[in-house]
Amino acid sequence: MTKYIKEEEIHDNTILEISTALKKGKIAVFKTDTVYGIGTNAFDEKACKKVYEIKGRPEEKPLCVLISDICMLKKMVDYISVAEKKLIDTFWPGPLTIKFRKKENVLPDIISAGDEFIRVRLLKDGVVYRLIEAAGVPLVAPSANLSGNPTGINIKNIINELNNKVDYIIDSGNVDYDTTSTIVEVINEKAIIIREGKIKKEEIAKVIPLID
Repeated sequence: MTKYIKEEEIHDNTILEISTALKKGKIAVFKTDTVYGIGTNAFDEKACKKVYEIKGRPEEKPLCVLISDICMLKKMVDYISVAEKKLIDTFWPGPLTIKFRKKENVLPDIISAGDEFIRVRLLKDGVVYRLIEAAGVPLVAPSANLSGNPTGINIKNIINELNNKVDYIIDSGNVDYDTTSTIVEVINEKAIIIREGKIKKEEIAKVIPLID
C-alpha cells in the first residue's frame, strides 16, 4: 500500500523514514528540479528493475542518476574531463544531465541499459536533495508516469497511475511546465546534445564547443 504525504507535512523524521526505505530498495515518487520522478537506490539492481516494471519502461532506455554532491559522482565514474568539469562548474546544481563513463562493478548494468555510461545530475535543494543526503546513496529517478503517458507533472494523474504500485508518494503540488533536463555527452572535449531541455544548446555552446 502506498503511503501518501504532502510536502508541508515533511519533517526530519519523515525524511529519515523515507530515505532509509529508499536505501533498502523501496520506491518513492517525489518532485525533482524538473518533473516528478520514481526513485530508488541506484546501487540496488532489484529495486531499479522494479522501477522499469512499474513504468513499463523498455530496458534499453537508461535511467538518470541523481546525486547530492560531487563525492558521489567520483565513486561512480572513472574520469571527469576538463570539458565535463566546465559543465559541472557552470550548470550544477541544475537541470543538466551529463553522460559519464562509469566505473566497472559499481552500479547495476540495468541503469545504463548495458552500455558503459551513466547519466548523472546534481541537485542541491528540495525534498529529493534531503532524501539523497539522508540516504547517502544516489537515486535513479525517471519521470513519474507509465511509459507512453504524459510526463509526471500533474499530481492527481501521478496518484491515479502509481497508487499502490510504489511505497511512497510525496505531493509537492503540480509542476508548472513539462520541461525535462538537458542531456549532454562530451567527446574529445566537445558536447553532443542528446536531449535539449531546460538548458538550451546556446548556453552550453558558451561553455564548451558543440559537435554539429
